[in-house]
Amino acid sequence: MSDEQRRNTIIERLRLNTKLAGISLTDDDIQSMQDKGFLGTVIAFETIADGLPSDFLPDYLKDWDDSPSVSPLKVEGAAFSSSDSDSIAGIAPKIKAGEVSPVELTKQALSKIAEKDRELNAFQLVLAEQAIAAAQQAEREIAQGQYRGPLHGVPVAVKDLLAMRGTITTAGSKILADNLTDYDSAGVERLQKAGAVIVGKTRMSEFAYSPGSNNGHYGPTRNPYNPEFDTGGSSSGSGSAVGAGLVFGALGTDTGGSIRIPGSFCGVVGLKPTFGRVSLFGGTTLSWSLDHLGPMTRTVTDAALMLEVLAGHDPRDIRTRPNSDWLAADANLEGGVKGLRIGVLRDSTQAELATAEMMAGWQKGLKTLEEQGAELIEIDLPYWKDLWNINGAIIGLEATTFHAPWLASRLSDYGDFMRQRVLVAYGYSPRAFVQAQQARTQYRQKISAIWQQVDLLSTPTMPYAALPLGKPASTILTGPFNLLGWPTISVPVGCGKNNLPLGLQLAGKPWDEATVLRAARTLEASFEL
Repeated sequence: MSDEQRRNTIIERLRLNTKLAGISLTDDDIQSMQDKGFLGTVIAFETIADGLPSDFLPDYLKDWDDSPSVSPLKVEGAAFSSSDSDSIAGIAPKIKAGEVSPVELTKQALSKIAEKDRELNAFQLVLAEQAIAAAQQAEREIAQGQYRGPLHGVPVAVKDLLAMRGTITTAGSKILADNLTDYDSAGVERLQKAGAVIVGKTRMSEFAYSPGSNNGHYGPTRNPYNPEFDTGGSSSGSGSAVGAGLVFGALGTDTGGSIRIPGSFCGVVGLKPTFGRVSLFGGTTLSWSLDHLGPMTRTVTDAALMLEVLAGHDPRDIRTRPNSDWLAADANLEGGVKGLRIGVLRDSTQAELATAEMMAGWQKGLKTLEEQGAELIEIDLPYWKDLWNINGAIIGLEATTFHAPWLASRLSDYGDFMRQRVLVAYGYSPRAFVQAQQARTQYRQKISAIWQQVDLLSTPTMPYAALPLGKPASTILTGPFNLLGWPTISVPVGCGKNNLPLGLQLAGKPWDEATVLRAARTLEASFEL
């Protein structure tokens, strides 16, 4: 079947399925879906599915009771400290010693938000009174010798799809604009248990379904390095808030790159942990089998400290694995990269990866790792685009299932981009979800063979630096790692033109965040934005 024939079949299926679902779909919507490239994902996926054996076991039959098998090197007496008061690791010892007041630190954060957020539009909700009360409690506890750890008394923020008791959780939407939640998500619980001070909830793209800050309800979020450019999405506000120095860290979610894209664009560290490492209980889903929750921070060490707080089994979220706790002190972040094998794509394919500017930043980062003792090994990844298309298909199919009631009853309350992107999944065939899971198994097995050759895999985080304000970015370099579930980080490697940051991406074996973070820390030490 030709692409044109396939396109026509998909459009007819789209018309029929939306009609049967009681959803009004216009010719303008279909044309806009084509113009935005949404139909292209469906076409590409069906081409992949045609080549699959029909008896291949689907991914959802995998025994996911696979406790972490990688144990990082234990470092006796390891501690994280820094003279840099702009980092969690740097400020924590001063808070513990009583040299810095959590209350004053929180007031400073709120003052910065009041000063800068009118332009940035990073915060959906600022929780000034609650934050001051939490900071006062932290200060009392620390004075009484009840210090909880490095996040105690430190101002942070959370993405506005995470439930927080007594607050509205919009998930960037009009539909949930009055969604007052009476419970805390797991991420919020763990931050609060660690004594962190949550100063607000951050902006995001509508229902997290855009790699840009193009939110038609609440407006775009500006890049802290250049306000004419975008932050990326969907964790737009978290990236901007950390990048602008408004908070020490923030929580983001990542289904196709939504932590790492804003991380790269905003010059911060963005960590997507292994799938199953961190609970998503209380988070508004985009795709149940692809969503990840992780930290966005100013430094790699801070990301490790936040991961320790977030990680661990949660019986309320069946995706979290037994024994998935993680200790930052065990990661040996200062251990260097000597002897590590880092996979990079062969020269013949690199021209297609990114702009010359981004490629230069990536190559500079790789050279730094090599100079520090890592071995760079050229590899081929012929399945990369297929992984990306399968990831896109699963997101669409799962998102449409989640949104089906609202699509039938509140269609006009969606913004155009979100509405058209979620509706296009009605164009998939009835077999598509199972075929996607079959393809996921097959391609995961194929690409996992690279771990026989390398310890880490690297790409540029993005094909380019930040795009103009409100323009969605590409997930071509980030989305495959969601399908694979591997731990992946974006680390700043300098700035390019227009004073916009560049990011390098490192991915590791499942459950081996320690090696990913260790290499990222080595890289970070050589770059300052």
